Amino acid sequence: RSFYDQKIVQKSFGEWKKQHSVGRERELSLRAASHYRHFLCNWTFQAWRTYVWQQQGKRNKYRLAESHAKRQKLLRTWQRWLVYVDVRRTKHGMQSVALAFRERSCLRVWWAMWRRRHYQRCTGRKINIIALQYWAQSLQLRAWLQWRELYLYNQNAKRMETKAVTHHQHRELKRCMQAWLGYLNLRRAKKLQKELAQQHHQSRIVRRCFSDWWLSWECRRRVRAHQEDTERLAARIALWRALAHWKHYVVLCEEEVQQRALTEKHYRHHLLVLQKFWNCWKSQL
Repeated sequence: RSFYDQKIVQKSFGEWKKQHSVGRERELSLRAASHYRHFLCNWTFQAWRTYVWQQQGKRNKYRLAESHAKRQKLLRTWQRWLVYVDVRRTKHGMQSVALAFRERSCLRVWWAMWRRRHYQRCTGRKINIIALQYWAQSLQLRAWLQWRELYLYNQNAKRMETKAVTHHQHRELKRCMQAWLGYLNLRRAKKLQKELAQQHHQSRIVRRCFSDWWLSWECRRRVRAHQEDTERLAARIALWRALAHWKHYVVLCEEEVQQRALTEKHYRHHLLVLQKFWNCWKSQL
C-alpha cells in the first residue's frame, strides 16, 4: 500500500511538473510576444516621431524661406521706393531748377537740350536700375536653386540613413529572434534529456525499492517463521517445565502425605507409649 501510494504521488508530481513546464513555456511565449509587440510599437513610435520632426523641420524651413522671400520682396520694394523717392526728389529739384532757369533765361534751346540729356540720363539710370534688379533676381534664383539642391541632398541623406538604421534594426531583431529560438530549442532538448534521465532514475529507484522491499519482506518472513518456531519450542519447553513442575509437585504431595502418615503414626505410637507409661504409673501409684 505504501509503495502504491508512493507511485501515485510520483505520477501526480510528474503530471503537475509537466503542466507547470507547459505553463512556463506558454508564459515565456506570451512574454516574448509582448516584448516583440512592445518593440514594434516603440520602433513605430520612434519612426513616427522622426517623421514628425522631419515634417516640422520642413515646415520651419519653408516658413523661414517664405519669411526670407517676403523680406527680400519687401527689401526690393523698399529699395525701389527709395529710388523712386530719390528720383522724384531729383526730378522735382531739376524741374524747379529748370523752371527757374527757364524763367531766368527763357532759352528754349538750352532747355530742350537739357531735357534731352535729362531724359537720356533718366533712361540710362532706369536701365541701370532694371539691370541691377535683374542681376539681383538672378543671384537670388541661383542661391535658391543651390539651397534647394543642398536641401534635397540632405533629405536624401537623412532618408538613406533612416533606411540603413531600419535595416540594421530589422537585422538585429531577426538575429535576436533566431538566437531566442535556438535557446528555446536547446532548452527543450535539455528538458527532454532531463526528463528521460529522471524517468530512468525513477525506474532504477523503483527497482531498487522493490528489491529492497522483497529482501525486507523475505527477511521478515524468515524472522517470523523463526519466531513461530521459537514460540513453538518455547511453548513445548514451557509445557515440559509445567509437566516437570507438576510431577515434582505430585512427588512433593506424595512425600507430604507419607510424611503426614509417618507423623500421625509416630504421634499415635507416642500416644500409645504415653498411655502405657500412664497406665504403669497409675498402677504403681
